[in-house]
Amino acid sequence: MNSSSSRSGGANLPALRHHNASLVLDLLRVAGEQGISRLELAERTGLTPQAVSKITARLRAEGLAAEAGRRVSTGGKPRTVLRLVPDAGYAVGLHLDRDELTAVLVDLAGTPVATRTAPLDLGAPAPEVLTTAARAVQTVRADVPRTADRPVLGVGAALPGPLDHRSGVLHRVTGFPGWNGYPLRDALAERTGMPVVVDKDTNAAALGIALRERTGADFAYLHLGTGLGAGLVLGGSLHRGARTGAGEFGHQTLQLDGPPCGCGGRGCVEALCLAAAARGDIAEAARVLGAGVANLVGLLDIDRVVLGGRTFAADEDAYVSGVRAVIEERARREGAAVPVPVTVAGGGDRPVAEGAAQLVLAPLFGRAGEGGGQEERGRVGRGRGGEEYPGGERDGAGAG
Repeated sequence: MNSSSSRSGGANLPALRHHNASLVLDLLRVAGEQGISRLELAERTGLTPQAVSKITARLRAEGLAAEAGRRVSTGGKPRTVLRLVPDAGYAVGLHLDRDELTAVLVDLAGTPVATRTAPLDLGAPAPEVLTTAARAVQTVRADVPRTADRPVLGVGAALPGPLDHRSGVLHRVTGFPGWNGYPLRDALAERTGMPVVVDKDTNAAALGIALRERTGADFAYLHLGTGLGAGLVLGGSLHRGARTGAGEFGHQTLQLDGPPCGCGGRGCVEALCLAAAARGDIAEAARVLGAGVANLVGLLDIDRVVLGGRTFAADEDAYVSGVRAVIEERARREGAAVPVPVTVAGGGDRPVAEGAAQLVLAPLFGRAGEGGGQEERGRVGRGRGGEEYPGGERDGAGAG
């Protein structure tokens, strides 16, 4: 997971030390309860049937896969269908917002099995914030007694940026410059005794949506809560940028001489939007947000915009219609036949916490480049077999 994994007592699933096993397990996860046959696994991964049989035998031995019945074959004996065993392992996701903490425990399928919220002052001294976060991890684990004998693979922590997801070190978090340079990943790993991955809240939510939907489409997730930011999925991958600073959507300037923003600038879309929302002018807040979104759509030519977050959820219809109106007006001016659709993530702030848990799970399912503590490689789209996984042998040759 990260450099602190070995010393923080993190749990591991032995079968997943092989890359091809991760690819097979990912297909089992996608197939859901209806399962998938070994022949289909071989066809979709490019592995030989013999390699797939070896992998699935090991996954079953480790308790990660089980039979899901038999499927009528077009010729020969019925095929045995395999499925993922979701409760073979878990991950914790934390959303550390400016005033509230959300903790969620998810199983290997990404399904939430326990959720807790608690007040949080992100401006409090770091030890107090860490104590609250560690207590939340313990609480959601205690809510599911079977985690006592099932591995909890780690903690994903998502919070406002900017930050360096590779090192888990925070930068000047907007409104909370005291966090600048703080090694949150290692400090939280020390407190929880588990591997920890850290990323921006918007990146975590975007990752969770991309892995759940698996469409490969480019989209922007816009989170409007106590702040405003974006998570970008471009070319099938979560886009963090060369310096991990992509997605600071809320700090684009809309008014050169506008009101001051917590980032130190003036006239930022975040400051304008939140100020309008605070005075109850939701139509104006939606119009400002729509202007920023239209700029983003024009710049990146994305397929879809997804809105989420607490402030948005409180007036969902007004924000959707307001943002959509601005985008449609711009599309008419540019002669676009179909404006970019605006959809809803739902669940308030929960997509951030659930996506934070996916930061832990993604590498285990062959999404090595998507976890917050991993080197930038891999894609949300389906991979193929044949690569060597560091520290393990090949499970079988890939098919070109």
